[in-house]
Amino acid sequence: MSTQLWTSAAMADAMRAATQGRLPPGVTGLSIDSRTIRPGEAYFAIKGDVHDGHTFVEAALKAGAALAVVETAQREKFPADAPLLIVHDVLASLVDLAHASRARLKARIIAVTGSVGKTSTKEALRHVLSAQGETHASVASFNNHWGVPLSLARCPASARFAVFEIGMNHVGEITPLVTLVRPHVAVITTVEPVHLEFFSGIEEIADAKAEIFLGLEPGGAVVLNRDNAQFTRLEARAKELGVSRIVSFGTDAQSDARLLDVSLHAACSAVHANILGHDVTYKISMPGRHMAMNSLAVLAGASLIGADLARAALSLSQLEAPAGRGARRVLEVGTGEATLIDESYNANPASMAAALNVLGRTQIGAQGRRIAVLGDMLELGPTGPELHRGLAEAVNANNIDLVYCCGPLMRNLWDALSTTRRGGYADSSASLESQAVAAIRPGDAIMVKGSLGSKMKRIVNALEKRFPGKAAHEEAV
Repeated sequence: MSTQLWTSAAMADAMRAATQGRLPPGVTGLSIDSRTIRPGEAYFAIKGDVHDGHTFVEAALKAGAALAVVETAQREKFPADAPLLIVHDVLASLVDLAHASRARLKARIIAVTGSVGKTSTKEALRHVLSAQGETHASVASFNNHWGVPLSLARCPASARFAVFEIGMNHVGEITPLVTLVRPHVAVITTVEPVHLEFFSGIEEIADAKAEIFLGLEPGGAVVLNRDNAQFTRLEARAKELGVSRIVSFGTDAQSDARLLDVSLHAACSAVHANILGHDVTYKISMPGRHMAMNSLAVLAGASLIGADLARAALSLSQLEAPAGRGARRVLEVGTGEATLIDESYNANPASMAAALNVLGRTQIGAQGRRIAVLGDMLELGPTGPELHRGLAEAVNANNIDLVYCCGPLMRNLWDALSTTRRGGYADSSASLESQAVAAIRPGDAIMVKGSLGSKMKRIVNALEKRFPGKAAHEEAV
């Protein structure tokens, strides 16, 4: 039996909602998607950029929704006996419920932002904290103006730990979200040239990320990347705002969470670090130096909210990459196998370079090749062509054998590649799909990456359909 998340009365009170129909005593969860709603959950009819959730209220109730939250202006569309909470604005009422959730929580809370590595760091924190107590974390990349309040409103009152991802692509976006979450620890993974279309430069990006300090609970701590060029700027802003504890991580000798040594393998990394004065050696089961670096922030953050450091470090050996963010799959290709690395969820210059480095270390068969299938990195503004062209350096440095490119921006990389590395080019992922699928042979390692708008998941899906396989669980060598 599912545990009650909210009573109907508490929801109505928090959202100042009118009621209609026979309401259940409570709900087991909250949903904004009628396609995936589970029996007993409350459905919030949010107006999105494409769809108005009110269109799907009937479907949600038929699917077992306990009640629906709708706007006053649309209540007449529904039967008089439909179980409804009626509000002026559904999204604003979800924010009100999130405020009520935060007020009742006794959990220790971490908020994570950064240009690269937000979701992976959040998932790693979820993983290590879950082994030490009831832990709630935002699902997928629910890090925007509706995702953060939904994630917070979903947090059970009984949680010991909670982890929230906070994203942005404009100045001022983080402030209302972090003042809603009010974390005890705030982590900024790094500041890189992403979303440049909306910023004057990387310093303005750093200032926008620093908004996360504004919601920090009194006595709280921030965790910052000392190796990042924006560290001094972020540190100064934190001090200006009166942050009482600033914890740094990196390879720099002054780092509070310092990487002492790392051994990079095809599918994992062995790390020796000093975390807040304690020497620890551990394995992280997600490959890449960038993951080893972010693990320092994970362990520092976990320690700062009261988790056991040794147990947290041990848990990292069982960490799995989220879908679209480095998840691996073994493909059955003819009489052999190939490795697929799914990085299709998002891309920017820093994460693209990191993914190419991981591909360069991935084991291949005797006749295998390392193949990168790349889509446009979006929101880079006027620097986009140059930044795409610059990826050729990482391709060459990591001995990538073939590159397949799609999109007008990736044409710049294609033109910069040597003819021996050119696999194929198309104007879209749909047009590139058949080329990429036809190229695969036993022993290959294929990495697919691009911004979400480049729709590179299409190629991942095509590969998995053409070459059925299984999740990859490799060991260090």
